[in-house]
Amino acid sequence: MGRESVVELVRARSPAVWRPVTATTRSRREGEVDGVDRVFLTPAGFDRLIAAGGLLEWSRAGPHRRGTPYEPLRSRLAAGQPALLPLDIPGALAVRERIADARLVLLRPPGRRPDPAVAAAFELALTHDLTDRVADELVGFLGSSYPTPAGPRVRG
Repeated sequence: MGRESVVELVRARSPAVWRPVTATTRSRREGEVDGVDRVFLTPAGFDRLIAAGGLLEWSRAGPHRRGTPYEPLRSRLAAGQPALLPLDIPGALAVRERIADARLVLLRPPGRRPDPAVAAAFELALTHDLTDRVADELVGFLGSSYPTPAGPRVRG
């Protein structure tokens, strides 16, 4: 199971964690809803978003491009809501350049050691051997990053 599976399991266990809707230049598949499953853009629209600084990071996936719209993420983070982005290493490094205090977690396959220079950009490295274990560790990591909202005080 990949990054997407870990993200969905973390979100199931911690519903406050938000996942941005990815922008893409690929065609919409049957059943997909624009703005819910993906933000579907023409290549020219994607180029305009890049030029305007509207993507936090982006990459090419075959003949198409995908990226993370910056404004929705910025708004959520400003409101104190944790977000989880399943990115590849270049995408995570692009996030580090734009959001210096981002807390990046590297998921690595068992037996693989990341380049020390790359690993230095990440706050935490987890071996992705068991999806449930990795999701539990991420929930704990995210929980330690964001304070629990204050509840009503009980007087007595």
